[in-house]
Amino acid sequence: MKDLTEGKVGKQILHFALPMLAGNVFQQLYNVVDSIVIGRAIGKEALAAVGANFPFIFALISFVVGIAIGSTVIISQYFGARKMENVKRAIDTLYIFMFFASIFLTGIGIYFSKEIFQIISLPQDVLPLAVNYFKIYALGFIFFFGFQGTSAILRGLGDSKTPFYFLSVATIINIVLDIVFVVVFHWGVEGVAAATVVSQAMAFFAIIIYLNRYHSFMSFSPLKMCFDLDMFKKSLKIGLPAGMQQTFVAVGFLALYRIVNMFGTPTIAAYSIAMRIDSFAVMPAMNFSAALATFVGQNIGAGKFNRVGKGLSATFKMASVVSILVTTIAMVFAGPLMHAFTKNTVVIDVGKQYLYIVSPFYLVFSTMFVISGIMRGAGDTLIPMFITILSLWVVRIPASYFLSQKLGSLGIWWGIPIAWFVGTALSYFYYKTGRWKKKAVVKKKMANL
Repeated sequence: MKDLTEGKVGKQILHFALPMLAGNVFQQLYNVVDSIVIGRAIGKEALAAVGANFPFIFALISFVVGIAIGSTVIISQYFGARKMENVKRAIDTLYIFMFFASIFLTGIGIYFSKEIFQIISLPQDVLPLAVNYFKIYALGFIFFFGFQGTSAILRGLGDSKTPFYFLSVATIINIVLDIVFVVVFHWGVEGVAAATVVSQAMAFFAIIIYLNRYHSFMSFSPLKMCFDLDMFKKSLKIGLPAGMQQTFVAVGFLALYRIVNMFGTPTIAAYSIAMRIDSFAVMPAMNFSAALATFVGQNIGAGKFNRVGKGLSATFKMASVVSILVTTIAMVFAGPLMHAFTKNTVVIDVGKQYLYIVSPFYLVFSTMFVISGIMRGAGDTLIPMFITILSLWVVRIPASYFLSQKLGSLGIWWGIPIAWFVGTALSYFYYKTGRWKKKAVVKKKMANL
Protein backbone atom coordinates (compact mmCIF):
# COMPACT_ATOMS: atom_id res chain seq x y z
CA MET A 1 0.00 0.00 0.00
CA LYS A 2 1.25 3.49 -0.75
CA ASP A 3 0.73 6.70 1.17
CA LEU A 4 0.18 9.53 -1.34
CA THR A 5 -0.04 12.26 1.30
CA GLU A 6 3.74 12.71 1.57
CA GLY A 7 6.51 13.39 -0.96
CA LYS A 8 6.83 15.16 -4.32
CA VAL A 9 3.40 15.56 -5.91
CA GLY A 10 4.22 15.09 -9.59
CA LYS A 11 6.57 12.17 -8.97
CA GLN A 12 4.01 10.38 -6.79
CA ILE A 13 1.20 10.74 -9.33
CA LEU A 14 3.46 9.62 -12.18
CA HIS A 15 4.70 6.56 -10.29
CA PHE A 16 1.15 5.67 -9.30
CA ALA A 17 -0.23 6.17 -12.83
CA LEU A 18 2.47 4.27 -14.73
CA PRO A 19 1.57 0.75 -13.47
CA MET A 20 -2.11 1.43 -14.19
CA LEU A 21 -1.21 2.69 -17.65
CA ALA A 22 1.00 -0.31 -18.33
CA GLY A 23 -1.71 -2.64 -17.04
CA ASN A 24 -4.34 -1.09 -19.26
CA VAL A 25 -1.96 -1.22 -22.21
CA PHE A 26 -1.73 -4.96 -21.65
CA GLN A 27 -5.50 -5.20 -21.21
CA GLN A 28 -6.13 -3.35 -24.46
CA LEU A 29 -3.36 -5.35 -26.10
CA TYR A 30 -5.28 -8.57 -25.85
CA ASN A 31 -8.37 -6.80 -27.21
CA VAL A 32 -6.23 -5.68 -30.12
CA VAL A 33 -4.86 -9.18 -30.61
CA ASP A 34 -8.46 -10.45 -30.66
CA SER A 35 -9.21 -8.04 -33.48
CA ILE A 36 -6.02 -8.77 -35.43
CA VAL A 37 -6.50 -12.55 -35.20
CA ILE A 38 -10.16 -12.26 -36.17
CA GLY A 39 -9.65 -9.72 -38.94
CA ARG A 40 -6.87 -11.68 -40.61
CA ALA A 41 -7.87 -15.28 -39.80
CA ILE A 42 -11.66 -15.06 -40.16
CA GLY A 43 -12.83 -11.86 -41.91
CA LYS A 44 -14.51 -8.47 -41.67
CA GLU A 45 -17.90 -9.93 -40.59
CA ALA A 46 -16.34 -11.56 -37.54
CA LEU A 47 -14.35 -8.40 -36.86
CA ALA A 48 -17.54 -6.34 -36.98
CA ALA A 49 -19.29 -8.85 -34.68
CA VAL A 50 -16.63 -8.59 -31.97
CA GLY A 51 -16.52 -4.80 -32.33
CA ALA A 52 -20.29 -4.56 -31.96
CA ASN A 53 -20.01 -6.42 -28.65
CA PHE A 54 -17.95 -3.65 -27.06
CA PRO A 55 -20.78 -1.12 -26.48
CA PHE A 56 -23.18 -3.89 -25.40
CA ILE A 57 -20.73 -5.32 -22.86
CA PHE A 58 -19.84 -1.82 -21.72
CA ALA A 59 -23.54 -1.07 -21.22
CA LEU A 60 -23.96 -4.12 -18.99
CA ILE A 61 -20.90 -3.61 -16.80
CA SER A 62 -20.80 0.19 -16.67
CA PHE A 63 -23.18 0.68 -13.74
CA VAL A 64 -21.34 -1.83 -11.57
CA VAL A 65 -18.00 -0.27 -12.51
CA GLY A 66 -19.41 3.10 -11.42
CA ILE A 67 -20.30 1.72 -7.99
CA ALA A 68 -16.76 0.38 -7.74
CA ILE A 69 -15.49 3.90 -8.46
CA GLY A 70 -17.55 5.16 -5.52
CA SER A 71 -16.09 2.47 -3.27
CA THR A 72 -12.56 3.34 -4.38
CA VAL A 73 -13.06 6.98 -3.42
CA ILE A 74 -14.35 5.96 0.01
CA ILE A 75 -11.51 3.49 0.55
CA SER A 76 -8.88 6.07 -0.43
CA GLN A 77 -10.35 8.74 1.88
CA TYR A 78 -10.67 6.38 4.87
CA PHE A 79 -7.16 5.09 4.20
CA GLY A 80 -5.86 8.67 4.11
CA ALA A 81 -7.59 9.30 7.45
CA ARG A 82 -6.17 6.00 8.81
CA LYS A 83 -9.63 4.60 9.64
CA MET A 84 -8.69 1.00 8.81
CA GLU A 85 -11.82 -0.64 10.22
CA ASN A 86 -13.93 1.40 7.83
CA VAL A 87 -11.58 0.46 4.98
CA LYS A 88 -12.14 -3.25 5.65
CA ARG A 89 -15.92 -2.82 5.84
CA ALA A 90 -15.92 -0.97 2.52
CA ILE A 91 -13.85 -3.76 0.92
CA ASP A 92 -16.19 -6.53 2.11
CA THR A 93 -19.25 -4.62 0.97
CA LEU A 94 -17.81 -4.06 -2.49
CA TYR A 95 -16.94 -7.74 -2.97
CA ILE A 96 -20.43 -8.91 -2.00
CA PHE A 97 -22.09 -6.37 -4.29
CA MET A 98 -19.85 -7.29 -7.23
CA PHE A 99 -20.60 -11.00 -6.83
CA PHE A 100 -24.38 -10.69 -6.99
CA ALA A 101 -24.21 -8.05 -9.71
CA SER A 102 -22.11 -10.34 -11.92
CA ILE A 103 -24.60 -13.22 -11.58
CA PHE A 104 -27.53 -10.95 -12.41
CA LEU A 105 -25.89 -9.34 -15.44
CA THR A 106 -24.75 -12.67 -16.86
CA GLY A 107 -28.33 -13.95 -16.91
CA ILE A 108 -29.83 -10.74 -18.28
CA GLY A 109 -27.17 -10.37 -20.95
CA ILE A 110 -27.40 -13.90 -22.28
CA TYR A 111 -31.22 -13.83 -22.36
CA PHE A 112 -31.55 -10.52 -24.20
CA SER A 113 -28.38 -10.48 -26.33
CA LYS A 114 -30.03 -11.21 -29.68
CA GLU A 115 -32.75 -8.59 -29.13
CA ILE A 116 -30.19 -5.93 -28.21
CA PHE A 117 -28.16 -6.51 -31.37
CA GLN A 118 -31.36 -6.36 -33.42
CA ILE A 119 -32.30 -3.02 -31.84
CA ILE A 120 -29.04 -1.44 -33.00
CA SER A 121 -29.71 -2.79 -36.52
CA LEU A 122 -26.68 -5.07 -36.74
CA PRO A 123 -26.49 -6.54 -40.27
CA GLN A 124 -27.73 -10.11 -40.68
CA ASP A 125 -24.31 -11.36 -41.80
CA VAL A 126 -22.87 -10.16 -38.47
CA LEU A 127 -25.72 -10.82 -35.99
CA PRO A 128 -25.27 -14.59 -35.34
CA LEU A 129 -21.53 -14.17 -34.82
CA ALA A 130 -22.07 -11.32 -32.36
CA VAL A 131 -24.59 -13.32 -30.32
CA ASN A 132 -22.35 -16.41 -30.17
CA TYR A 133 -19.38 -14.34 -29.06
CA PHE A 134 -21.33 -12.61 -26.29
CA LYS A 135 -22.93 -15.74 -24.80
CA ILE A 136 -19.49 -17.22 -24.13
CA TYR A 137 -17.91 -13.92 -23.05
CA ALA A 138 -20.69 -13.28 -20.50
CA LEU A 139 -19.81 -16.48 -18.62
CA GLY A 140 -16.65 -14.70 -17.50
CA PHE A 141 -18.40 -11.69 -15.91
CA ILE A 142 -17.96 -13.11 -12.41
CA PHE A 143 -14.20 -13.33 -12.92
CA PHE A 144 -14.04 -9.94 -14.62
CA PHE A 145 -15.87 -8.19 -11.78
CA GLY A 146 -13.84 -10.06 -9.18
CA PHE A 147 -10.54 -8.97 -10.68
CA GLN A 148 -11.68 -5.41 -11.41
CA GLY A 149 -13.08 -5.05 -7.90
CA THR A 150 -9.81 -6.26 -6.37
CA SER A 151 -7.83 -3.90 -8.60
CA ALA A 152 -10.05 -0.97 -7.61
CA ILE A 153 -9.54 -1.75 -3.92
CA LEU A 154 -5.77 -1.94 -4.30
CA ARG A 155 -5.68 1.36 -6.20
CA GLY A 156 -7.73 3.02 -3.46
CA LEU A 157 -5.06 1.86 -1.02
CA GLY A 158 -2.31 3.30 -3.19
CA ASP A 159 -1.17 0.04 -4.85
CA SER A 160 -1.31 0.23 -8.64
CA LYS A 161 1.55 -2.23 -9.28
CA THR A 162 0.03 -5.51 -8.09
CA PRO A 163 -2.94 -5.45 -10.50
CA PHE A 164 -0.52 -4.66 -13.32
CA TYR A 165 1.60 -7.74 -12.67
CA PHE A 166 -1.35 -10.12 -12.72
CA LEU A 167 -2.99 -8.42 -15.67
CA SER A 168 0.23 -8.67 -17.67
CA VAL A 169 0.40 -12.43 -17.20
CA ALA A 170 -3.30 -12.77 -18.04
CA THR A 171 -2.76 -10.82 -21.25
CA ILE A 172 0.04 -13.11 -22.39
CA ILE A 173 -2.14 -16.15 -21.64
CA ASN A 174 -5.03 -14.58 -23.57
CA ILE A 175 -2.85 -13.92 -26.62
CA VAL A 176 -1.53 -17.49 -26.65
CA LEU A 177 -5.04 -18.92 -26.27
CA ASP A 178 -6.34 -16.65 -29.06
CA ILE A 179 -3.84 -18.12 -31.47
CA VAL A 180 -4.44 -21.69 -30.29
CA PHE A 181 -8.25 -21.53 -30.29
CA VAL A 182 -8.66 -19.61 -33.56
CA VAL A 183 -5.66 -20.43 -35.74
CA VAL A 184 -5.04 -24.02 -34.57
CA PHE A 185 -8.47 -25.26 -33.47
CA HIS A 186 -10.51 -23.01 -35.85
CA TRP A 187 -13.11 -22.15 -33.20
CA GLY A 188 -13.85 -18.74 -34.75
CA VAL A 189 -15.26 -15.90 -32.63
CA GLU A 190 -16.28 -18.42 -29.99
CA GLY A 191 -12.61 -19.29 -29.50
CA VAL A 192 -11.71 -15.63 -28.97
CA ALA A 193 -14.43 -15.28 -26.32
CA ALA A 194 -13.33 -18.50 -24.60
CA ALA A 195 -9.71 -17.31 -24.49
CA THR A 196 -10.80 -14.12 -22.73
CA VAL A 197 -12.91 -15.98 -20.15
CA VAL A 198 -10.10 -18.41 -19.30
CA SER A 199 -7.51 -15.63 -18.91
CA GLN A 200 -9.84 -13.52 -16.73
CA ALA A 201 -10.55 -16.49 -14.47
CA MET A 202 -6.86 -17.23 -14.07
CA ALA A 203 -6.09 -13.57 -13.26
CA PHE A 204 -8.81 -13.42 -10.60
CA PHE A 205 -7.86 -16.66 -8.83
CA ALA A 206 -4.17 -15.78 -8.96
CA ILE A 207 -4.59 -12.34 -7.37
CA ILE A 208 -6.86 -13.77 -4.66
CA ILE A 209 -4.28 -16.43 -3.77
CA TYR A 210 -1.65 -13.70 -3.63
CA LEU A 211 -3.72 -11.49 -1.31
CA ASN A 212 -4.57 -14.34 1.04
CA ARG A 213 -0.91 -15.30 1.33
CA TYR A 214 0.78 -11.88 1.60
CA HIS A 215 -1.90 -9.38 2.74
CA SER A 216 -3.91 -10.81 5.62
CA PHE A 217 -5.63 -7.46 6.11
CA MET A 218 -7.23 -7.84 2.67
CA SER A 219 -7.63 -11.63 2.71
CA PHE A 220 -10.46 -12.87 0.51
CA SER A 221 -12.68 -15.01 2.78
CA PRO A 222 -16.26 -15.08 1.42
CA LEU A 223 -17.74 -16.78 4.50
CA LYS A 224 -16.30 -14.13 6.81
CA MET A 225 -17.36 -11.11 4.76
CA CYS A 226 -19.98 -8.76 6.14
CA PHE A 227 -22.22 -6.54 4.05
CA ASP A 228 -22.43 -3.07 5.64
CA LEU A 229 -25.59 -1.32 4.49
CA ASP A 230 -24.48 2.09 5.72
CA MET A 231 -21.15 1.73 3.89
CA PHE A 232 -23.00 0.63 0.75
CA LYS A 233 -25.21 3.73 0.95
CA LYS A 234 -22.09 5.90 1.10
CA SER A 235 -20.70 4.05 -1.91
CA LEU A 236 -23.98 4.58 -3.75
CA LYS A 237 -23.98 8.29 -2.96
CA ILE A 238 -20.68 8.64 -4.80
CA GLY A 239 -20.88 5.65 -7.12
CA LEU A 240 -24.49 5.97 -8.31
CA PRO A 241 -23.84 9.13 -10.36
CA ALA A 242 -20.63 7.56 -11.68
CA GLY A 243 -22.53 4.36 -12.50
CA MET A 244 -25.29 6.26 -14.24
CA GLN A 245 -22.67 8.28 -16.11
CA GLN A 246 -21.02 5.08 -17.31
CA THR A 247 -24.40 3.63 -18.25
CA PHE A 248 -25.44 6.68 -20.26
CA VAL A 249 -22.07 6.59 -22.02
CA ALA A 250 -22.53 2.90 -22.80
CA VAL A 251 -26.06 3.36 -24.13
CA GLY A 252 -24.73 6.32 -26.10
CA PHE A 253 -22.18 4.02 -27.71
CA LEU A 254 -25.03 1.70 -28.68
CA ALA A 255 -26.86 4.64 -30.24
CA LEU A 256 -23.71 5.62 -32.14
CA TYR A 257 -23.34 2.07 -33.36
CA ARG A 258 -26.85 2.26 -34.76
CA ILE A 259 -25.76 5.30 -36.80
CA VAL A 260 -22.57 3.53 -37.90
CA ASN A 261 -24.53 0.40 -38.85
CA MET A 262 -26.44 2.44 -41.43
CA PHE A 263 -23.26 2.55 -43.54
CA GLY A 264 -22.69 -1.22 -43.79
CA THR A 265 -20.26 -3.90 -42.65
CA PRO A 266 -17.01 -2.24 -43.91
CA THR A 267 -17.75 0.91 -41.89
CA ILE A 268 -18.65 -1.16 -38.80
CA ALA A 269 -15.38 -3.06 -39.13
CA ALA A 270 -13.41 0.18 -39.60
CA TYR A 271 -15.08 1.76 -36.58
CA SER A 272 -14.31 -1.36 -34.52
CA ILE A 273 -10.62 -1.13 -35.42
CA ALA A 274 -10.48 2.63 -34.89
CA MET A 275 -11.98 2.22 -31.42
CA ARG A 276 -9.23 -0.25 -30.54
CA ILE A 277 -6.63 2.30 -31.59
CA ASP A 278 -8.60 5.03 -29.82
CA SER A 279 -8.55 3.01 -26.62
CA PHE A 280 -4.76 3.20 -26.58
CA ALA A 281 -4.81 6.90 -27.38
CA VAL A 282 -7.21 8.00 -24.64
CA MET A 283 -5.93 5.53 -22.05
CA PRO A 284 -3.12 7.75 -20.67
CA ALA A 285 -5.60 10.51 -19.88
CA MET A 286 -7.94 8.07 -18.15
CA ASN A 287 -5.12 6.57 -16.08
CA PHE A 288 -3.71 9.93 -15.07
CA SER A 289 -7.24 10.93 -14.11
CA ALA A 290 -7.66 7.79 -11.98
CA ALA A 291 -4.28 8.38 -10.32
CA LEU A 292 -5.23 11.97 -9.56
CA ALA A 293 -8.56 10.83 -8.08
CA THR A 294 -6.82 8.48 -5.63
CA PHE A 295 -4.22 11.15 -4.83
CA VAL A 296 -6.95 13.73 -4.15
CA GLY A 297 -8.97 11.25 -2.07
CA GLN A 298 -6.07 10.39 0.23
CA ASN A 299 -4.96 14.00 0.67
CA ILE A 300 -8.47 15.23 1.40
CA GLY A 301 -8.83 12.40 3.93
CA ALA A 302 -5.56 13.52 5.53
CA GLY A 303 -6.57 17.19 5.44
CA LYS A 304 -3.67 18.17 3.15
CA PHE A 305 -5.65 20.34 0.76
CA ASN A 306 -2.69 22.38 -0.47
CA ARG A 307 -1.46 19.28 -2.33
CA VAL A 308 -4.71 18.90 -4.30
CA GLY A 309 -4.18 21.93 -6.55
CA LYS A 310 -0.54 20.96 -7.09
CA GLY A 311 -1.71 17.49 -8.10
CA LEU A 312 -4.04 18.89 -10.74
CA SER A 313 -1.32 21.07 -12.26
CA ALA A 314 1.24 18.27 -12.38
CA THR A 315 -1.23 15.77 -13.83
CA PHE A 316 -2.38 18.17 -16.55
CA LYS A 317 1.18 18.77 -17.72
CA MET A 318 2.06 15.07 -17.85
CA ALA A 319 -1.17 14.05 -19.58
CA SER A 320 -0.82 16.84 -22.15
CA VAL A 321 2.67 15.74 -23.19
CA VAL A 322 1.50 12.17 -23.68
CA SER A 323 -1.61 13.26 -25.63
CA ILE A 324 0.45 15.31 -28.09
CA LEU A 325 2.81 12.36 -28.61
CA VAL A 326 -0.08 9.95 -29.21
CA THR A 327 -1.74 12.35 -31.66
CA THR A 328 1.47 12.55 -33.67
CA ILE A 329 1.74 8.76 -33.85
CA ALA A 330 -1.91 8.31 -34.87
CA MET A 331 -1.67 10.93 -37.61
CA VAL A 332 1.64 9.76 -39.08
CA PHE A 333 0.99 6.01 -38.89
CA ALA A 334 -2.78 5.89 -39.51
CA GLY A 335 -2.40 3.66 -42.58
CA PRO A 336 -0.02 1.07 -41.10
CA LEU A 337 -2.07 0.93 -37.90
CA MET A 338 -5.23 0.06 -39.82
CA HIS A 339 -3.40 -2.38 -42.08
CA ALA A 340 -2.23 -4.35 -39.05
CA PHE A 341 -5.84 -5.40 -38.44
CA THR A 342 -7.15 -6.07 -41.93
CA LYS A 343 -6.21 -6.34 -45.60
CA ASN A 344 -9.54 -4.91 -46.79
CA THR A 345 -8.73 -1.58 -48.50
CA VAL A 346 -12.22 -0.11 -47.97
CA VAL A 347 -12.05 -0.77 -44.22
CA ILE A 348 -8.53 0.70 -44.08
CA ASP A 349 -9.59 3.91 -45.89
CA VAL A 350 -12.59 4.50 -43.62
CA GLY A 351 -10.49 3.88 -40.51
CA LYS A 352 -7.81 6.31 -41.66
CA GLN A 353 -10.47 9.02 -42.10
CA TYR A 354 -11.58 8.42 -38.50
CA LEU A 355 -8.05 8.82 -37.15
CA TYR A 356 -7.33 11.93 -39.21
CA ILE A 357 -10.45 13.63 -37.84
CA VAL A 358 -10.44 12.47 -34.19
CA SER A 359 -6.77 12.14 -33.18
CA PRO A 360 -5.89 15.88 -33.37
CA PHE A 361 -8.27 16.43 -30.45
CA TYR A 362 -6.86 13.91 -27.96
CA LEU A 363 -5.49 16.84 -25.93
CA VAL A 364 -9.03 18.14 -25.47
CA PHE A 365 -10.18 14.74 -24.24
CA SER A 366 -7.19 14.56 -21.88
CA THR A 367 -8.01 17.95 -20.35
CA MET A 368 -11.61 16.93 -19.75
CA PHE A 369 -10.64 13.71 -17.97
CA VAL A 370 -7.96 15.27 -15.78
CA ILE A 371 -10.41 17.89 -14.52
CA SER A 372 -13.03 15.23 -13.79
CA GLY A 373 -10.40 13.24 -11.86
CA ILE A 374 -10.01 15.90 -9.21
CA MET A 375 -13.78 16.10 -8.74
CA ARG A 376 -14.14 12.31 -8.44
CA GLY A 377 -11.34 12.19 -5.87
CA ALA A 378 -13.23 14.73 -3.77
CA GLY A 379 -16.36 12.55 -3.98
CA ASP A 380 -18.31 14.76 -6.40
CA THR A 381 -19.63 12.53 -9.18
CA LEU A 382 -23.09 14.04 -9.75
CA ILE A 383 -22.19 17.10 -11.82
CA PRO A 384 -19.64 15.21 -13.94
CA MET A 385 -22.45 12.77 -14.67
CA PHE A 386 -24.68 15.56 -15.98
CA ILE A 387 -21.82 17.00 -18.03
CA THR A 388 -21.19 13.60 -19.63
CA ILE A 389 -24.87 13.07 -20.42
CA LEU A 390 -25.17 16.52 -21.95
CA SER A 391 -22.03 16.28 -24.08
CA LEU A 392 -22.94 12.80 -25.31
CA TRP A 393 -26.70 12.86 -25.73
CA VAL A 394 -27.31 16.53 -26.46
CA VAL A 395 -24.17 17.15 -28.52
CA ARG A 396 -22.33 14.09 -29.82
CA ILE A 397 -25.15 11.79 -30.94
CA PRO A 398 -27.29 14.51 -32.60
CA ALA A 399 -24.19 16.05 -34.22
CA SER A 400 -23.00 12.67 -35.52
CA TYR A 401 -26.44 11.85 -36.90
CA PHE A 402 -27.11 15.16 -38.65
CA LEU A 403 -23.56 15.52 -39.97
CA SER A 404 -23.67 11.95 -41.28
CA GLN A 405 -26.65 12.93 -43.42
CA LYS A 406 -24.48 15.59 -45.09
CA LEU A 407 -20.96 14.11 -44.96
CA GLY A 408 -21.55 10.36 -44.75
CA SER A 409 -19.42 8.46 -42.21
CA LEU A 410 -17.13 11.50 -41.90
CA GLY A 411 -19.97 13.31 -40.14
CA ILE A 412 -20.14 10.60 -37.47
CA TRP A 413 -16.49 11.07 -36.65
CA TRP A 414 -16.78 14.89 -36.45
CA GLY A 415 -19.40 14.57 -33.72
CA ILE A 416 -16.73 13.15 -31.38
CA PRO A 417 -14.35 16.15 -31.02
CA ILE A 418 -17.31 18.55 -30.97
CA ALA A 419 -18.65 16.76 -27.88
CA TRP A 420 -15.20 16.71 -26.27
CA PHE A 421 -14.94 20.49 -26.58
CA VAL A 422 -18.32 20.97 -24.91
CA GLY A 423 -17.51 18.50 -22.10
CA THR A 424 -14.14 20.13 -21.41
CA ALA A 425 -15.60 23.64 -21.28
CA LEU A 426 -18.37 22.60 -18.87
CA SER A 427 -15.95 20.61 -16.66
CA TYR A 428 -13.56 23.54 -16.38
CA PHE A 429 -16.38 25.95 -15.54
CA TYR A 430 -17.67 23.69 -12.76
CA TYR A 431 -14.17 23.15 -11.39
CA LYS A 432 -13.71 26.92 -11.10
CA THR A 433 -16.94 27.24 -9.06
CA GLY A 434 -15.30 25.19 -6.29
CA ARG A 435 -18.54 23.44 -5.30
CA TRP A 436 -16.91 20.01 -5.61
CA LYS A 437 -14.86 20.78 -2.47
CA LYS A 438 -17.90 20.18 -0.26
CA LYS A 439 -18.48 16.53 -1.28
CA ALA A 440 -15.77 14.74 0.73
CA VAL A 441 -16.77 11.67 2.79
CA VAL A 442 -14.22 12.55 5.49
CA LYS A 443 -15.36 16.02 6.46
CA LYS A 444 -12.61 18.56 7.05
CA LYS A 445 -12.41 22.22 6.28
CA MET A 446 -10.94 22.72 2.81
CA ALA A 447 -8.90 25.76 1.90
CA ASN A 448 -9.08 27.56 -1.41
CA LEU A 449 -7.29 25.65 -4.16
